[in-house]
Amino acid sequence: MNVEIIFKIAAVGILVAVVNQVLLKAGREELAMMTTLTGLVIVLLMVINLISQLFQSVKSIFRLY
Repeated sequence: MNVEIIFKIAAVGILVAVVNQVLLKAGREELAMMTTLTGLVIVLLMVINLISQLFQSVKSIFRLY
């Protein structure tokens, strides 16, 4: 497994946490929630891409389709 993806996910998490705390302290709870949801969507897209690559590898290994 590539460790690079773990660092990318951690970087997104740290960035979202910092921005979230700044927005909460500024009284912008709505924007803080939107930032959190945006970070979640970004990470989910990264994971979906990895799952897609896994299925392509399985198909090629077992010569499916």
